[in-house]
Amino acid sequence: MFNLLNHLRHSSCSSLVFRFKRIVTSNSYNLKSVREQSTARRTCLYDFHVQNQGKIVDFAGWLLPVQYKEAIAISHQHTRTQASLFDVGHMLQTIVWGKNSGEFLESLTTADLKNLKPGGSTLTVFTNDQGGILDDLIITKDAEDRFYVVSNAGRRDCDIDLFNQRKDEFDKRGRRVQLEYLDPLEQGLVALQGPEAAKVLQKLVEVDLNEVYFMNSVETQAKKVNVRITRCGYTGEDGFEISFKGRHAEDIVEMILRQQEVKMAGLAARDSLRLEAGLCLYGHDINEETTPVEAGLTWLIAKRRRQEANFPGAEIIISQIEQGVQKKRIGLTINQGPPARENASILTESGEKIGVVTSGGPSPTLGKSIAMGYVPPSFSKTGRNLLVEVRGKTWKATVTKMPFIKPNYYTKAK
Repeated sequence: MFNLLNHLRHSSCSSLVFRFKRIVTSNSYNLKSVREQSTARRTCLYDFHVQNQGKIVDFAGWLLPVQYKEAIAISHQHTRTQASLFDVGHMLQTIVWGKNSGEFLESLTTADLKNLKPGGSTLTVFTNDQGGILDDLIITKDAEDRFYVVSNAGRRDCDIDLFNQRKDEFDKRGRRVQLEYLDPLEQGLVALQGPEAAKVLQKLVEVDLNEVYFMNSVETQAKKVNVRITRCGYTGEDGFEISFKGRHAEDIVEMILRQQEVKMAGLAARDSLRLEAGLCLYGHDINEETTPVEAGLTWLIAKRRRQEANFPGAEIIISQIEQGVQKKRIGLTINQGPPARENASILTESGEKIGVVTSGGPSPTLGKSIAMGYVPPSFSKTGRNLLVEVRGKTWKATVTKMPFIKPNYYTKAK
């Protein structure tokens, strides 16, 4: 199988963490030693990670495990074949409620919340007046006047400022909206991902998971503990995000880990899994200078919202949908040579620079290196041959349709 897998299997833990730092810092993760980051924040599972030999690093100001006992590639493959549990409690969880809460969220995003059924979840983006992406997030509709929002940890302060500023505007207009930001020490969030995830979780919860489809959410109990379960994830596999009170965090995790199909996994495997799934990492593959159309996320602009054109940056985004863009996100496969990391140049076969890589690394599933980046649309056709420049040398790359692996989401079609 993949040479990296065999190499990692026989490497020491310390060298693995160093290798991951080389791999992931190339995607601009902020990884520093714990000693360097005494001010870094912790989730309610921090002590659990330390007690169970999780290799702790600073990730965007949070102390989280980069990996557990097994090699990164093995952990990756375990997620693809069985199930892994990730601590994602650093994500910002927000409750938005009140008579005008749907209008409030629609004023900031491209989502159609009016037509979202209660219990439904939708991926969407905050946009600015230039059409740039301020963050990507998932909104769940609990009721007509109540929503549950999960957004990125690295954008926590920006998202809170955005929410608060818009709430002030709504307050001045007499619109009724309330916000509650859940404390990561008091509210935990884990992601159970992999083909065995539903089988594992069904043994613990009262709700019939056969009736909970991809991008749907339900509140239930796991062995008498109140939990929120959303069928979604960041790996391309079937899976769930599970939210619960922080005081129950270790009980919930240990309950799940008692089942032999499940192992803990860290940031390294999470990154390689999302790359194979062709999923964007905020601050790298998408940012304030990138529009949803350029990022290949036009489907996030709901039909009704396009017609109403009443979201931030609507004029620019709709113009791009109708007239095209100057750059486009693509996938690349690199069959030989070293992986192309973030900021590596993308070249034509004649050596002309046309773009840059935004995420890249080895794919344990495919046995080759893969990457994402931006190029002019004329170079984005699947099958097109290009070059990537790594450490002064050029290597052949092929434009590849994303996701790189077939996703296994549990949808009604199944």
